[in-house]
Amino acid sequence: MRASTPPIRVAWIDPTGPADAAEQARVVGLGFDARHLLDPSQLITSLVHVQVLVVRVEHGVDMLQECLTLAQMPGRRLPVVCRVPPHRVDLAAQATRLGADHVISTQDWSPEAWEPVCAALVTAPAPARPRSVVFVDPASQQLLALAQKVAQTEVSALLVGPTGAGKEVLARVLHEASPRAGGPFVSLNCGALPEQLIEDMLFGHEKGAFSGAIRDHQGVFEQAQGGTVFLDEIGEMPLHLQTRLLRVLQERCITRLGGSRSITVDVRIVAATNKDLKQAMLQREFREDLYFRISTFTLRVLPLAQRPMDILPLAAHVLQQHGTPGTPYRITDEARRRLLAYHWPGNVRELGNVIQRALVLCPDRTLTEDHLLFDDDVFAQDKQPVRVSTVAPPSWEAPVPLNGHQATTGSGPLTGPTGPTVPSAPTQPAASWTPGDELRYGQRSDAMPMDQPYARPSMEPEQPASAGLQWAVRHSELRVILDAIRNTNSREAAARLLGISPRTLRYKLAQMRDLGMMTAEAAN
Repeated sequence: MRASTPPIRVAWIDPTGPADAAEQARVVGLGFDARHLLDPSQLITSLVHVQVLVVRVEHGVDMLQECLTLAQMPGRRLPVVCRVPPHRVDLAAQATRLGADHVISTQDWSPEAWEPVCAALVTAPAPARPRSVVFVDPASQQLLALAQKVAQTEVSALLVGPTGAGKEVLARVLHEASPRAGGPFVSLNCGALPEQLIEDMLFGHEKGAFSGAIRDHQGVFEQAQGGTVFLDEIGEMPLHLQTRLLRVLQERCITRLGGSRSITVDVRIVAATNKDLKQAMLQREFREDLYFRISTFTLRVLPLAQRPMDILPLAAHVLQQHGTPGTPYRITDEARRRLLAYHWPGNVRELGNVIQRALVLCPDRTLTEDHLLFDDDVFAQDKQPVRVSTVAPPSWEAPVPLNGHQATTGSGPLTGPTGPTVPSAPTQPAASWTPGDELRYGQRSDAMPMDQPYARPSMEPEQPASAGLQWAVRHSELRVILDAIRNTNSREAAARLLGISPRTLRYKLAQMRDLGMMTAEAAN
């Protein structure tokens, strides 16, 4: 049909099963280079490579709705073609209402039916250069539309939102959609630098202004001439620098450190904060006049949990950025549900970390629920209560029964408030111990009787001479894990108690084995 032009790259989604040879030949005959997929979870990493989505619906439009959501690509929207059975007029009507660009019968392979799809691609304007932004959720799309309106003016903008929510990304959108897009975009984090260095970074210095100033230095305002200055964490700016920034906003000029010359600057200022600046004004930590200068238009960036339709497209974007080339990655239904159900305290930044961890743990190109390590899982002992055994723990200074024998430390029999708590037994010399000996001396954790709790070793693990903070953190984490295993009848139950998956538990034990804190036998 289109022999003289390159084939159109299509994601061909058919949940009824893989395409047979006859159907594949028909698709090729229509002028399509198709990726045949069974569900949208396989689509998520193919979006950047295709021009059209073709989805077949048989019983409902849920899959179509998901495809329409994923079709909202950064910088462009992919056209969606819906294939419906010829007798399902109701599905065709629903697909049209949801926003499908074309609705075609599953039995119609005529060039006349598919020609509008090809013609629309030929006449459509070239897509904008994709940016590293995702605005799919209705709340995000509303914010994007508002930002694009603000970008066309010269008013100052204040971006308010939690850490990691994407304020700098929105600041770049403001710059790229503005008449200043051809100029530089220069950012400065006001909370990440010492007070003296912030002043130098903002305003620059003259040669000889201080010891070590061997040449003139331009500050961010001069570097951004004709463009945009993005001041992140502006709520952390010292008060005396707030006064100087106010002068820049009022007079559009600066003076370098050690200089007397007034330099005119032509910049737009976009500021961002995760603080309540009105509360900071009441506490005299932020100037009221500066607040009203920088907040001509305030844009609020919502936490990721409040814009859930952004989550999967953002995950796809991270996979495209950090995944290895080859067959597209697939995210299982269980993993997608887990991503959507998580509360994302670290917002987009945490999502990026979770997906990158999954890429490390994924042995093939299918990301499952077990590959998702959330920050709440990594630090589960700080958030999940661990059941404490009702058996009184023995003193670390006294002998403890190990495999039916009593170890000795030379400090006498173990006693409690009401007398001896451990019957006498044959003794053996105390041995050195490292975390994990509880597993080595007792039974395997997956076959442990509930009425026979693990005996603790006779002494704390000896801290290596070179141990530091990592060793202490890992040791504390190991103690929590072993307590959980001791108080349950299997590793699966221990994982549930800790609020993590069994795979995560095995991963943590293997890590501690690699650090020399456990033997291989104990970790397995």
